[in-house]
Amino acid sequence: MNLLEDAWMPVRLHDGGREWIGPRQLSDARLAAFDADRPDFNGALAQFAIGLLQTASPVDSVIAWRDLLKLPPDEATLQAWFAPHVGAFELDGDGARFMQDFDLRASDGEPVGIGSLLIEAASGNAIERNSDHFIKRGQVKGLCPHCAALALFTLQVSAPEGGRGNRTGLRGGGPLTTLLVADGEPNAPRSLWHSLWLNVQERHSFEAVGGDPGKSERHFTFPWAASIHGLQRDGGQITPIQVHPAHVFWAMPRRIRLDFDALGAGQCDVCGRESDRRVQRYVARNRGLNYKGPWQHPLSPYYESKEGMLPLHPQPGGLGYRHWMGWVLGMQNDKRKVERAAVVQHFFEAVTQRRAGIGLRLWAFGYDMDGMKARCWYEATVPLYALGDCSPQAQKSLREDVGAWLAGAELAASYLRGAVKDAWFGGDARGDFSFIDASFWGRTEPGFYAMLKERIQAAGEGKVMDGAATGERWLATLHQVAEHLFDVDLVGAGPIERQNPARIAKAHEQLMASLRGPKLRTELKLPVAAKPARKSKQAAVKAA
Repeated sequence: MNLLEDAWMPVRLHDGGREWIGPRQLSDARLAAFDADRPDFNGALAQFAIGLLQTASPVDSVIAWRDLLKLPPDEATLQAWFAPHVGAFELDGDGARFMQDFDLRASDGEPVGIGSLLIEAASGNAIERNSDHFIKRGQVKGLCPHCAALALFTLQVSAPEGGRGNRTGLRGGGPLTTLLVADGEPNAPRSLWHSLWLNVQERHSFEAVGGDPGKSERHFTFPWAASIHGLQRDGGQITPIQVHPAHVFWAMPRRIRLDFDALGAGQCDVCGRESDRRVQRYVARNRGLNYKGPWQHPLSPYYESKEGMLPLHPQPGGLGYRHWMGWVLGMQNDKRKVERAAVVQHFFEAVTQRRAGIGLRLWAFGYDMDGMKARCWYEATVPLYALGDCSPQAQKSLREDVGAWLAGAELAASYLRGAVKDAWFGGDARGDFSFIDASFWGRTEPGFYAMLKERIQAAGEGKVMDGAATGERWLATLHQVAEHLFDVDLVGAGPIERQNPARIAKAHEQLMASLRGPKLRTELKLPVAAKPARKSKQAAVKAA
């Protein structure tokens, strides 16, 4: 099976149908989106396709890039782009295999059940301790070659901690990925091609970020094309300058070899289709490629830490509008610095939505990992409206306004969390109270996006909005949601006989005072009334 020649990618059509296509059909106007049977597989398919287009595309100017956005290349053109790389995408056979260790063979170790390729699969420790209560072992015993390829690629791009010597991915375990998505009109839907091509840069811009474009031998881009010892010595590390820039899309931290000598027949345990080549096991070896140094993956936002810029990862509480500015515009304040993904930055700085003539959204996804344990898969799509119609100066002004809105929301959420804890327990209560924050962010989301849409539209039209009026409107939303959650959904929802009315009244009073107080108004950049001057004791005596 060859992943550049065979039809193995599940897609949804605009008419609601479903097909399996090969990469050379990615520009077909009938295609709406990828349609795998698992959400993480859809994310992997998008990264595979974008990585393939970025690796193979000869486009090297914004004008040529924009032309292909408006008029996608035909199947013959894509086939010609991919032809030089066909040999690197064989899934089975005796030679190099896609995303599999060049030196390993099926007889080189104890076989592992194919279900262990899935990131949420129970670890060895969980099985030994019989603690796999919610995700049981043995549910996935066989995968068709298509799903096996997807499972393998998903693991390599998101590889979490895997025990001693089992490396994490180039972006760490379970990275956050943010992709631009084309937002079409009901009568003029955008195809899958548009959403993929938006995340591809012209060649010189992409290659300027990192890596050595002169390393043209195949294994510098596709590390499975030769022994990993040609890239990394035993116990060594691999840095960007050692490989071609496109290596970031094809990083291979895990040493794995699918066993095509012990195939079975039957239904695939993921997609449900019948296959006479069901893959049932693989072999693995530790100490794969050890990615260190200033790697910058173009599909992930980064944050500043003591160790330098590191890729963002999903955290408990999910993905939502509180992340909008960091993902879309980037942010920097006294507390944190976040750089948006390189593809997002490149689009708004070098292309712009106005010149591209296309509406946008942002798709964010990834695993929330706790070491080797997958706690949750998160994904969200956030609107960008007509942000590309805004000038750089207008975007800077927008960043300041949205930063104030988000800072105010974070402060209001902390007020609510503290008040609920005081009402329920008093004093310093410990535990996981993230559900309070999640409720607050969820309830305030519609108000945020309504304001954001108005603000972006005004900026695109060169109009100036009344910042104070907008801030007061947002303050009223924060106040209303926090009070309602406290009174009705959280504290007020408990049985009265189990509550402490005095403690609740005190907590409610403090919440209202905080929401009306000067600190929240300051965060929202709203005017704060001056405190009345305190009279001196001498003046008070004279007045008496």
